[in-house]
Amino acid sequence: MTAQPPFFAEHVGSLLRPDRLLKARMEAEGNQYEKVSGKRRFETLRELEDETILEAIALQEAVGLRVATDGEFRRRSWYQDFVLSLTGTAISFLDPKKATSVALPFRDDSTVEVLPAHIVHVTGKLQRNKSVLAEDFKYLLAHTKLVPKVSIPSPTIIHYWGGRAAIDTAAYPDIDQFWDDVVAIWTEEIRELHKLGCRYIQLDEVTLPMLCDPDSRTALQRRGDEPLSVLSKYSEVISRISKASPDDMTVGVHMCRGNNRGKWMASGGYDYIGEVALGTIDIDAFFLEYDSDRSGNFEPLKHVPKSCAVVLGLISTKTPILEAKDDLKRRISEAAEKSSLEQLRLSPQCGFASNFMGNPLTADDQRRKLELVVEVAEEVWGR
Repeated sequence: MTAQPPFFAEHVGSLLRPDRLLKARMEAEGNQYEKVSGKRRFETLRELEDETILEAIALQEAVGLRVATDGEFRRRSWYQDFVLSLTGTAISFLDPKKATSVALPFRDDSTVEVLPAHIVHVTGKLQRNKSVLAEDFKYLLAHTKLVPKVSIPSPTIIHYWGGRAAIDTAAYPDIDQFWDDVVAIWTEEIRELHKLGCRYIQLDEVTLPMLCDPDSRTALQRRGDEPLSVLSKYSEVISRISKASPDDMTVGVHMCRGNNRGKWMASGGYDYIGEVALGTIDIDAFFLEYDSDRSGNFEPLKHVPKSCAVVLGLISTKTPILEAKDDLKRRISEAAEKSSLEQLRLSPQCGFASNFMGNPLTADDQRRKLELVVEVAEEVWGR
């Protein structure tokens, strides 16, 4: 049995909010939950969050996982709360129909939904005045015997949607200064979590897999960015953060092509980013979305160093349909031809609730999916 994460049975992090927490959050948002909440704190929810996080931990323990998160129950979304806690950031909407937009529509099998993209603007020098996630981690650590994992949005999200135009030139006349500050801030956060006892973090990275989509690359070129340069810079920044983390901290990178109420944004296999991102980012584990044909084949796994675990996201959090065990085992065997069975792990392809509204599944659906991860991992790896 692997004693250190990532474990053979994993999950990405976010979980469906119980109905009473979801309702309370909507009320705290003033029923404007489609809009960005800015830097508002929802302190009135703290007691209810505490209570429901204990239920989330109990769920993870009950299904047999060895890793636990707080379900991201204190967050509005996977990235907004963290990024907007920094001094020097603001957020606005960008019309995705504008020529300068790189936002792709959210879609599923039947609908295409053109949503305004939430664009982070850097309005001044970035500063982290205190730890963003320390208090959340301390609560999780105090209430579980499982290995606690903390997910942190990758800083590339600050740059990708708005590009250089969204980063104040007075604060950052040289874009390299911006990246240096970003690396320092993320490194400080990780080191503070480490001091509190955290040994497992996950950087949630959506921008690199967006580059897998030709439409996304075209949009970048239209606004004046060269996709290969973006790929190289983002990979370098993630590696710098990982290398600066404490030696006994497991650092994973989760890649997702969009996950919003069951809809996705980008499509395309990892071939475009494989050699650079999968091959050069200095990381302990990649969590790779592989729940549909949109993710392509397993050929790019050949670029992943043997020292790096590959967590296959074969189970969808976008649909209540439960995957067949035989299909999952077959796909794991196919992936092992490009990697090795001992290098592989299993998880859902993303969280169940990248924003607080969650995906179109029930709590029972979620439990069955998590149980399936554990059962298949035990049958494939024997632990």
